[in-house]
Amino acid sequence: MGEGPLSPTQVERLQAAIAELDVDGFVVSHMPNVRWLTSFTGSFGYGLVTPDQALFLTDSRYTIQSQEEVKNLECRSFRQPTEPHEFLFNNVAELGIKKLGIDASTLPVGMYEKWQKQFSQGELVPIKDPSDTLRLIKSEEEIQKIAKACELSDACLEMIRERVRPGETEIELHIEIEAFMRRHGAVVSFNPIVVSGNRSARPHGEASDKKLEAGDFITFDLGARLDGYCSDITRTFVVGEATDRHREVYNQVLKAQCACIEALVPGANGREVDGLARKILDEKDLAKYFGHGLGHGLGGEVHDTGRLSSTMDQAIEKNQVWTVEPGVYIEGFGGVRIEDDIVVTDDKPIVLNKFTKDLLELR
Repeated sequence: MGEGPLSPTQVERLQAAIAELDVDGFVVSHMPNVRWLTSFTGSFGYGLVTPDQALFLTDSRYTIQSQEEVKNLECRSFRQPTEPHEFLFNNVAELGIKKLGIDASTLPVGMYEKWQKQFSQGELVPIKDPSDTLRLIKSEEEIQKIAKACELSDACLEMIRERVRPGETEIELHIEIEAFMRRHGAVVSFNPIVVSGNRSARPHGEASDKKLEAGDFITFDLGARLDGYCSDITRTFVVGEATDRHREVYNQVLKAQCACIEALVPGANGREVDGLARKILDEKDLAKYFGHGLGHGLGGEVHDTGRLSSTMDQAIEKNQVWTVEPGVYIEGFGGVRIEDDIVVTDDKPIVLNKFTKDLLELR
């Protein structure tokens, strides 16, 4: 039996989206979208895409690298004294583009003005980059890469749990996380959060020289960036023996997280899923301590496109990947956050992280 048809590439998906717009072509300039489109890992480049053509443009620093990494677009590079905008619009002219779509949300004003002067023979059309929406739906290859990054972040937590004991400092544990990722061929996907005791009530607190003490909550929020894709996991432990209050807060956060994961099915709305977390936390009068959104998209960026939030409607669709991370942060007591990375399927959601969510008492 032969193989089925290949899934469209990122380039083909973007070309189809551009064909539906009132432009002749689009320039992808926001680097997360450039990386998604091209697999290029350098710091500068443009994707210049029409319904039937696609170029990757960069400078001479990346001539060799782009030829190695970019497979689905023709690569072109320039060197001084040519300026980036000159090179871009020389290629725009070559492709016969008269109406050029540009990213309305990320292009700096100064660059927009420079581009306007250079493109006097045509029209710049500020629109939302279609890549932002397309990136929400992951290919099977992307999901597999995210899953591999999740395996590594799970392994990192297994390592770090053995290091948690009274007298250890937050910053020492932070260093161990970064070193672990390096030793395993990855980097951290963001600056890891390690906060304990009263400091665990800081959702994005920086690791400090505070020593762990018996009775502390300690929260680890960490992720791996592996082969261009990210993971993001959070677990909260107790140093020593947990009190009834530790268990009450932890179990309610866990109840909210599990319910929200189950609610991530095609046709759901992210705003409503976020509201479900708050409803469950409110059963124990804890919703008032949950101040951030429930989660975000995950992919080539740790905060990829899309948000699960009370402030925006978000359609839930198959092959999206979301973090689900409710939290409770009580000043003077401490905080709990539990986070997993979730793939939406036609059936039930798939939890990519396998690290236990039992409340661990570490001594």
